Amino acid sequence: MARKTKEEAQETYNTLIDAAEKVFAEKGVTSTTLNDVALAAGMTRGAIYWHFKDKNALFQAMCDRAFLPMEALLNEIASAPHQDPLAGIKQLNLHFLQLVTSNERQQKVFNIIFHRCEKNSELIFFSAENEKRIECLAKIQVLMQKAVDQGTLHADTDTWIAMQALHAYVMGIVNEWLYDTAAYCLMQHGEDMLDIFMAGLVARPPLKKPRPAEKTCNMRLVVNQN
Repeated sequence: MARKTKEEAQETYNTLIDAAEKVFAEKGVTSTTLNDVALAAGMTRGAIYWHFKDKNALFQAMCDRAFLPMEALLNEIASAPHQDPLAGIKQLNLHFLQLVTSNERQQKVFNIIFHRCEKNSELIFFSAENEKRIECLAKIQVLMQKAVDQGTLHADTDTWIAMQALHAYVMGIVNEWLYDTAAYCLMQHGEDMLDIFMAGLVARPPLKKPRPAEKTCNMRLVVNQN
């Protein structure tokens, strides 16, 4: 068999990821087999194993391809000198919302992650992805600290809590919107929704306070059933 060129190998790689996106969206990640993906791609299982160790690696590659534009923009904003850090944070998150609403592939991948994927032990992707998530969120926190240093945010702002709140807010917007994309135009209203958060962050940022013991934070609410 003739050896594939680099371009042909890359084309096969992308075709397999495209097929995985399609089948994951239709069947869910847990219910999808590599044979399902191979059939959707018009290839053999051997073609998959040439590029991917297992389904977890295929899922990882699909997510990496979707996240790449955001990671590139975050690195650009984080390394930009003399930039308004809060404007950079807004730009990053607005770009994310616009990608999800305007790019069919991005929308499909995030819909898979949020709604078509059981986060079980079979998908070690989530432990690996958590490391990337922590790294990206740390860069957001650094930008928030720059805003504190510049006097844009209160000097006692708890940048860790602020970063966590922003992440939860934006992910919540996307998660809920994907349930019903006809509810409203996220492309039209996304910036307004971000402005609500950013204005609140400036006007009343979370301030540093003693952290409660882990045991206290992890206590479950006990409902009196009498």
